[in-house]
Amino acid sequence: MKDKKFDKSYIEMAHVWAKNSYCDRRKVGALIVKNRMIISDGYNGTPSGFENVCEDDTGQTKAYVLHAEANAITKVAKSNNSSDGSTLYITDSPCIECAKLIIQSGITRVVYSRKYRITEGLDLLERAGIEIDRIEA
Repeated sequence: MKDKKFDKSYIEMAHVWAKNSYCDRRKVGALIVKNRMIISDGYNGTPSGFENVCEDDTGQTKAYVLHAEANAITKVAKSNNSSDGSTLYITDSPCIECAKLIIQSGITRVVYSRKYRITEGLDLLERAGIEIDRIEA
């Protein structure tokens, strides 16, 4: 019960963090938590040094926009922390490319609130034995 309380709080925090995104189509936030300590965070957006415009003139997401979980994983990689054995809290279920990063980074659990229409990422995480939970915020 107590862990579910923390899960709900962390997923709500991921939704708050998503508000930092400059993307118009979808705002996604992510937190990496280990031993009840947030060790990294991320939201979808352009790489460092790029203009904060995620969509082109037709409203399509630019190819170089980073997903929230990719931002959180690369951010922890630059720190003194390790994501090995951690939990990723994310507003939206991951795509297959981010699922590969999640697997390689040693994250052992993924908690998300909104299921994306394409489920290849969740399928790959399940195949890799990563624990997956959905908590609606």
